[in-house]
Amino acid sequence: MLLAIDVGNTNAKFALFRGTELLARWRIATDDRRTADEYMVWLDQLMRIEGHDRAHVEAVIISTVVPRALHNLQLLAVKYFGVDALVAGREPVTWGIALKVDEPQSVGADRAVNAISAQAVEPGKDKLVISFGTATTLDHIGPDGAYLGGIIAPGVNLSLEALVAAAAKLPRIAIEAPATTTVIGRTTESQMLIGVYWGYVSMMEGLIARMKTEIGKPLTVIATGGLATLFQEQGHLFDRIEPDLTLNGLMHLYHQRKPTI
Repeated sequence: MLLAIDVGNTNAKFALFRGTELLARWRIATDDRRTADEYMVWLDQLMRIEGHDRAHVEAVIISTVVPRALHNLQLLAVKYFGVDALVAGREPVTWGIALKVDEPQSVGADRAVNAISAQAVEPGKDKLVISFGTATTLDHIGPDGAYLGGIIAPGVNLSLEALVAAAAKLPRIAIEAPATTTVIGRTTESQMLIGVYWGYVSMMEGLIARMKTEIGKPLTVIATGGLATLFQEQGHLFDRIEPDLTLNGLMHLYHQRKPTI
C-alpha cells in the first residue's frame, strides 16, 4: 500500500492507496511541532480501526506547504514504515508538468499536485481548479496538464476569523450554507453568515467569469478542498467536486515516478 500525506496550513491529510484505489483517509490539525511518534500513535489506531496493518505500507509520499513539518513526517516513514519518504516535486517524483509562470519555484506543492490530478480526470481540456482551504486558489490548467497561473484569495474561514477579530462585538459563528436565499438578515449572526457565504459565492461567480473570458476557451471547473462541499448547492459554479483531488494527485505522482537506476 501507499501512504499519501498532504500537509496544508490548517490540516494534514493522510490516505492509504492500493494501486489507484483510495482505501481510507484521515485528517489531523497541522502542527509543525508534532513528532513522528505522536503521528504514529494517532495513525496506528485509525489504521487498526479500519482493518489496515502498517506492515503492508510499502511507500510514503509527502506534499507539504509547511516546510517545518516535513522532517518529522520523513522520520515517521523511516522509523515506523521502514522506507524513505518521497517528497512531491523532488527526484524521483518531480512534477512532470510544465509550470508556465514567472516564478515556477514559488508554486505551492498542493497546487502542482492538484494540476496533476485534474489532468488525470479531465485530459485534453482546459481546466479551472478551485481549492477551498486556508486560502482559496483558482488555477488554470492547460489541455496538456501545464500549470498556467491563477489567483490566491483569503479562505472562507480566514475571512470570517478576520471579521470577528477586528470587530469586538461580533460573535464567533460556524460557517454553513444559509437556510434561505435571502440576503437581508434580521439578526447579527444571520447577517454575518449572509455576508460571508453569499459574498463568497458572488466572488466566485465574478472570478470564474473573468477567468473564462480571459482564457477564451471552454473550461471544466473542478472544486476541491475541505470547504468545497459548502458550496455544492451552487451547482452553477462547478462542473464537478473532487474532495480527494490532492490525495489522488499524490497517488498519480507516485505511479509516474522516474525509475531509479
